[in-house]
Amino acid sequence: MTKKQERDRARRRWEKQQATQAARAAKRDRTRRVAAIVATVAVVAALVGGLAIALKPEGPAKPQATAAGCEQPPQPMGTAAKLELPDKATAKGATWTATLTTNCGDIVLDLDGAKAPQAVASFIQLAKADYWLNSPCQRLGIGDGFKLLQCGDPTGTGQGNPGYGFGVENAPKDGTYPRGTVAMARTPDPVKGNGGQFFLVNGETSLPDPNGYTIFGTITKGLDIVDKVAAAGVQPGGESETTGAPEAPISILRVAVTEKKA
Repeated sequence: MTKKQERDRARRRWEKQQATQAARAAKRDRTRRVAAIVATVAVVAALVGGLAIALKPEGPAKPQATAAGCEQPPQPMGTAAKLELPDKATAKGATWTATLTTNCGDIVLDLDGAKAPQAVASFIQLAKADYWLNSPCQRLGIGDGFKLLQCGDPTGTGQGNPGYGFGVENAPKDGTYPRGTVAMARTPDPVKGNGGQFFLVNGETSLPDPNGYTIFGTITKGLDIVDKVAAAGVQPGGESETTGAPEAPISILRVAVTEKKA
């Protein structure tokens, strides 16, 4: 073999080696590119998945608790539709059960349609009309001889009314309202001053008004709820240190009334 032939053979071997190395290098590059693409896709998928997890709704947020352990109440519904005074015969002289569903739990009342037929007839009508839907109890009394929670105004201002008024019934002669009493709140007018507002008495209360306030029921369940709200106190800047808006807000969400069977 001549030197020229040896050089040609060496050149071919070298070219073959170079081609093999180039092929291997190209294969490695393709492998790296595929790996990089796969890694990128994985990272993007992880980011998207993480974002999806972060954005995935976890169900309704739990309502924040108030000072009395109640759920935060909804916003008041505002003014309610104006109604006509119902016939007191609606109460039928019977006893009725009213369930006040509040953001603090249920408060159950017995309503006396025999002793206060007009007040009970009005209460039944307002309950059926959803008059008290999301209605704040706007006034709390925690002083000696004045322990009550006033409710029944859909506006939460103490100025709301159903568009009618009626007179006092079944008022105590001594002006004393025992714990557990349910009575009508009213304007100074004893003839047409009653409307949709009422108060729940959680401690013996003395209201020495000569015309009195209509007692139309008693609290049979949930008086402890009123006690808890009262224990949280009143908001600063109210009528006095012992009378004003409750520090622990409580609202009537809805009211259901059924006649008690004899």
